[in-house]
Order: sequence, then structure tokens, then C-alpha cells
Amino acid sequence: MNYVSQIVFALILFAGIGYFASNTKRLIRNIRLGRSIDRTDRKPERWKTMIRIALGQQKMVVRPIAGILHILVYVGFVIINIEVVEIIIDGLFGTHRVLSFLGGFYDFLIGSFEVLALLVIVAVVIFWIRRNMIKLRRFLNPEMKGWPKSDANIILYFELVLMVLFLTMNAADYSLQQLGSAQYFEAGAFPISQFLSSLLMPLGESSLIIIERSAWWLHIVGILIFLNYLYYSKHLHILLAFPNTWYADLNPQGQMDNMESVTNEVKLMMDPDADPYAATGGDEEEEVVKFGASDVSDLHWVQLMNAYSCTECGRCTSECPANQTGKKLSPRKIMMDTRDRLEEVGKNIDTNKGVFKDDGKQLLDDYISREELWACTTCNACVEACPVNISPMSIIVDMRRYLVMEQSAAPMELNNMMTNIENNAAPWPYNQMDRLNWRNE
Repeated sequence: MNYVSQIVFALILFAGIGYFASNTKRLIRNIRLGRSIDRTDRKPERWKTMIRIALGQQKMVVRPIAGILHILVYVGFVIINIEVVEIIIDGLFGTHRVLSFLGGFYDFLIGSFEVLALLVIVAVVIFWIRRNMIKLRRFLNPEMKGWPKSDANIILYFELVLMVLFLTMNAADYSLQQLGSAQYFEAGAFPISQFLSSLLMPLGESSLIIIERSAWWLHIVGILIFLNYLYYSKHLHILLAFPNTWYADLNPQGQMDNMESVTNEVKLMMDPDADPYAATGGDEEEEVVKFGASDVSDLHWVQLMNAYSCTECGRCTSECPANQTGKKLSPRKIMMDTRDRLEEVGKNIDTNKGVFKDDGKQLLDDYISREELWACTTCNACVEACPVNISPMSIIVDMRRYLVMEQSAAPMELNNMMTNIENNAAPWPYNQMDRLNWRNE
């Protein structure tokens, strides 16, 4: 019977890992649909940024209550899952608490796991209350209705159930140890679950074994389900926060990227001695350059990774001055729309055996409206607020470039300003000869 259990465990484990690997492959493929960009410079600074932001959670604690609770859940959930290593070994080889040979250190680990599990439960309950009872304004935006709200709650339920199963498993194990049951030798410290064991002890040995085994199986299966659910959830940032912060833009926030093709053209125009034919390759056919972005494939791959890394916390939107003054723009929605469109493109490729077939849609207009794009003040408040260094503004700027440079579809006020700069060397409509008359006043 024990061999059957081991075989079933191995099949479940490999199926869960296999499906996770498949999702990971699809995720990487989708991210690589973006344009190439080199973000491998300044490596020491990148490592420091990742350690400070992703590991150290520095930007989370800017809002202390949510930040501290998040750290409890993050640290607790990650550390507690160290026990998954023991569960996997026990499941594959038919052992029980195989790491108990560590003695006092093992007792310390199990005791620490239990305290953290209790703290995670408390934090999760508070998060649920904040989202569903207190109803904070940043969780009530239009983009948070429907699936995004359900997804956030599902994750909270997942975490709560997994922690309860962990404590229940330990409580039943501890009770069986006290009864001297075969295989359940004394191992581990149980500062939390020992109080639950008093409720379970009257059930008897056979019932306790069923409870312990059921909680053990449900705990590991639940972790595998949770792992594979991440791809479809905003909690994908658990995996992507580290690469996302490492590849973040390290330039000053006020510095915008220039398009290389436009920069080269301007340099050519400014150089009176330049040979335009030599610079462009003469009569040879040139690569067609698209200015800006109208769909996800026009964005670079770091921006697409940003979309998958979005936690949907809404800090960017709550700090956005355009959103605060009633404009339609929500930086969080920009990232959610980009991810949704990227997923749609990915499914199109899967359906058509690796080739994208035009579906008549694009990120611009079908997902993100022009009204949203032009509401942005490019103040970088959203970038500063993001706890994992996502830049919604970079996507907005690239899409506005497309509207201006490809479609000449800028708002009238902006077109007038650009025309004045071109004709008068100033934003205002007066003759170039008069532009310095202000000195006379």
C-alpha cells in the first residue's frame, strides 16, 4: 500500500511541475514577443536595486500597515514552504519527517514555521477585511471589478487554507506522538498546533491518522495548485518581482528614451558635412521603422514583463494626479490592459500553431483609449509609487509617440504648439524675430 501511495505522489508531483514548466515556457515566449532592449549595464547597481526593492521590500513599507502585513505574508509563506522539501522527500520515499535527524535545529524550524503560519493567517484576514469590508478607494476602481477582485480573494483563501492545513497536520501529528502511535515518533516543536491538538485528541488514533494524512496530502496538492494558478493571477509577481527589479530602468526618472532612428536623423540634419547617402546606405533598401507602439509587439520585452509583474495594488493609480482629478487614466489599468492583450496574442499564436494571425485588434483603441493616454502628465508618480519598479508611463509615452509620429493624431493644442516650435522656434504664435522682446520689459 505504501508503494501505491509513493507512486500516486510521484505522479501528482511530476504532473504539477510539468504543467508549471509548460506555463513558464508560454510566459517566456509571450515576453519575448516584445522588441529587444539591452538592460545588462551597471550590473552592481542592478543587483543592489533587486536586493533592496524585491528582497528587502523597501517600497512596500512606504505605506506601513499594508507593507508590514505584506512582509509577514511574503516571508512567512516563503519560509514555511521550506517544509515542502521534507514533504516531497517523505512522499517519494515513504518516510515520515525525514529531516528530524537535525534535532534541536529541526525543532526550531518547525516552531518558527508555526508562528509564521499564525501571523500569515492574521495578515490574510486583515487583507480580506481591507478589500471587502473597509473597501479602500484604490480597490474600487472600474478595472478592479469582476475577475481582478475575485482573483485577489481567491489568493487570500488559498493562503488561509494552506496555513490552516499546515497547522492541522502538525496538531494531528503532535497528538499521535503523544499517543505513541507507530511511525509518529517525537520530532519537532509545536508552539501553536499543540493547542489545537487538545481538540483532536478525543477523536482517537485512527481518526487522527486520517486527519494527519488528509491534511498532509491536501497541503502538498494545494501548494502545487497554487504554483500553477500563479500564471493566471496577479500574484505572478511572486516569481517576476526579482527579474523585474533587476531589469528596471536605472536612468533618472525625468529622462525619457529617444528613438535611435530619430536621433540619427536629427544628427544627420545638424551636420552640414554629412553625406545622407553614405549614412543611410545609399539606394539599398532600408528597414522600415515603426515610430512608437500601437500593439504589444511594438513594446520592448521589459515592458511586457512589467505587465506580467503588476501586483494590481493600485498604488500607482492612487498617486496619479490625473486620476485624482477625475481623469479617465489609471496607470494600473494600463498594465492590466497590456497583460490582457499580450495573453490574447499568445492564445492566438497557440491556436494557429506558432503563428500570429491578424485578429483586427490592437492595444491602442481596443484596450487603451486615446483619452487615457493624453491625460498623463508624465510626472512619474506611478513609477515612484510602484513597489516592484514597473513603469506604466513608458508604455503611455511609446503609444503617444505612435499617435504623433505615425498618425499625426495629437490633440489640437499639442499640434499647435509643435507647429509653433517648428515655425517660430517657440511654443507661442509670434514671429521668430520677436521672441526675445521680453527683455525690453
